[in-house]
Amino acid sequence: MTPTHRQIPAAWLALLAAPIAASANSPVLILPDMAGSLGVGTATATWLVTVFAWAMAVGTPLMAGLLRRRGLGTTLRLSAVLVAAGTAVVAVAPWLPLAMTGRAAQAVGGAGLVTAAMSLAGSVRRMGVITAGFGTLGAVGPLLGSTLAAAASWRVSLAVGALALLALPAVLRRADLSAPERTAPFDTRGAALLVLTATALVLVPRHPLPAVAASLLTGLLLALHVRHRPTGFVPRALLRTRAFVLSALLACTFATSYFTLLFTVPQLLRERTDWSTSAIGAGQLVALLVGSVLSMGLAAASGRLGRPRVLTILLTVGALAPLTAALTPWAPLLLPVATLAVLATSAGQAVLAVYATRAATADQRPTAIGLFSLAYQLGGAFGPAIAALITLGA
Repeated sequence: MTPTHRQIPAAWLALLAAPIAASANSPVLILPDMAGSLGVGTATATWLVTVFAWAMAVGTPLMAGLLRRRGLGTTLRLSAVLVAAGTAVVAVAPWLPLAMTGRAAQAVGGAGLVTAAMSLAGSVRRMGVITAGFGTLGAVGPLLGSTLAAAASWRVSLAVGALALLALPAVLRRADLSAPERTAPFDTRGAALLVLTATALVLVPRHPLPAVAASLLTGLLLALHVRHRPTGFVPRALLRTRAFVLSALLACTFATSYFTLLFTVPQLLRERTDWSTSAIGAGQLVALLVGSVLSMGLAAASGRLGRPRVLTILLTVGALAPLTAALTPWAPLLLPVATLAVLATSAGQAVLAVYATRAATADQRPTAIGLFSLAYQLGGAFGPAIAALITLGA
């Protein structure tokens, strides 16, 4: 076996994918600081979070398409350029629109790195290491963002995703970078309709009526296109596979709940307790780290437990998190809510991603990873917007 075909240690794959989660969550505790610096209201500043999630959502299937057509080397290099360029823009942007552009570039590049890491995982256990790393750095993100903002600047907090570039040399040395065989022409219309549909869905929590109307229209056009071109950007065979569809829907549901609670719990703790921002961040960090460790254990044990038991655990834990947050009269119990949410989301992403990709044929697996990750990232876009509606009155 040549060096370019050696199995890549899961730790490198986790480093390649996980920092983007820290970058996504770093604004949780510093939204007011960001808003003040950019001269906008706190609710308006949440667009930096929403546009990041939107770009992750639409960038994931596009990067998966690039991976399928041009191979791993091109995908990794383009992703690295986007992360570096986006980070540079965020570091100097004096206005919100320019900062949003930089965040979008960071997110699309991060989506490419995550897609590449997931495509190289190969097993539930290795996927569990990646998603646990994703959950762990996502857990560290809020406190890390707050600490960096206090010590230096909120702009430094939004640059932590660039740490993923440290894994790039090791991955490039070991991975198979050969370009795949030439395939059918790129389905531009299918890709455009998918991006438009995802964009409309992301905007549903903020602008319900027009966004729902737009998503229904673009969704219908996409469905007609898939019927006309069944092997295009969105393969019809994949959409007819129950395991894939159910896995993607569950991933979206768990992610929506997790990201809603991630941004809501700190605000609720501020309102219901006299805890300082650092105490809230530390408490949430511990809760999320515990959930991440448990998620890695559940992913590792999923083979022994079997699919029905794993799904039962995920559904039970996933339902307990929002129900407890909504019904508990005791504020400190909101911290275990974060544990339950990240457990369901991280373990669910690891287990369900493998279920989803195994349901696809070999040539469709990059597409399956991209569409599955799109469903997860849509939850990442829905969650902060819903949290803004709940806590900020946006």
